[in-house]
Amino acid sequence: MKKAVRILLIALAALLVIVLGYVAYVFIAYHRIPDHQALDVRPGESAGETVRAGDELTVLSWNIGFGAYEDDYSFFMDGGSESWAWSRERLNENLSGISAELKSANADLYFLQEVDHDSTRTYHVDEREFLYAAQPGYASVYAVNYDSPFLFYPLHQPHGRSRAGLMTLTRLAVSSAERRSLPVEAGVTKLVDLDRCYSVSRVPAEGGRELCLYNLHLSAYSSDGSIADEQLRMLLSDMQAEVERGNYVIGGGDFNKDLLPGGSAAYFGVSAEGYTWAQPIRTDLIDSTALTLVAPVDPAAPVASCRNADAPYSPAQLTLTVDGFLVSPNVTVLSGEVLDFGFAYSDHNPVRMTIRLGE
Repeated sequence: MKKAVRILLIALAALLVIVLGYVAYVFIAYHRIPDHQALDVRPGESAGETVRAGDELTVLSWNIGFGAYEDDYSFFMDGGSESWAWSRERLNENLSGISAELKSANADLYFLQEVDHDSTRTYHVDEREFLYAAQPGYASVYAVNYDSPFLFYPLHQPHGRSRAGLMTLTRLAVSSAERRSLPVEAGVTKLVDLDRCYSVSRVPAEGGRELCLYNLHLSAYSSDGSIADEQLRMLLSDMQAEVERGNYVIGGGDFNKDLLPGGSAAYFGVSAEGYTWAQPIRTDLIDSTALTLVAPVDPAAPVASCRNADAPYSPAQLTLTVDGFLVSPNVTVLSGEVLDFGFAYSDHNPVRMTIRLGE
């Protein structure tokens, strides 16, 4: 009996050492990528040199859900069951489908989010290569959004290491690009919310100005949603400074907040009550004289840009529009829409707009 108790105590002690060692590893390995990091620009063979007043451009933004979120996929952090893509084969098929849709869209500018590079959940596939191949000749910029330590949860399939980023692809000639670190929560929640950033890519414009392209993905998993307001304040301040310099500004991405006036429930019928990430965006923080929020919706036939991935997709699921754009006053929006892919490739549908550069 004493021997059995001793073995049990030794086993419990060993387990405690392993758990404490893992906790120490997570905190020690956690790091933030430095702010104002210069990003490599992969030049495009077909990229134009300078944009000018009167140019019309098509812009598409899409959170590709690290290539895993097919319509039958649910994610453990949203209340679902999966932590990896279904399989490497299905991941590659899904990425091929995403790439084909991007090519078919034939946009001048793409803002893409959750593009994985050497992540456990995506079998260490370099997803950037699929996207490069989809738009040969385009200039590209990749910013690592977060590079997390190995997450040993859920136990049946540990999420592992995640390295995901923001990818900007454009026919335009990008002269330089920079990664800006967003504020994140200081407590234990930072281990879930990870790092956060937006990227700024600069395109020469006629008259010595610049077209500033902002690719963004704001926080979803936070304690009360307030950190997203801080992130939005920083982003808007940065954009407004470029507006005051006379530059063109176009931002696009996943705001992780409900962008539709009056709330998405009025269009899609399911309330977002209790979902901190799905609350209305703070439009009072946006100076309408400096920036315009573009949240695409057709009231006659509304299409959501995002679904809650707590289960495989169904029309009864929470759906809303969290993806959109911000533009400066010298950018005229000619059209905007959500492309209805039925969440076949991602938990997000792409959003697209056509703009004209003003004087």
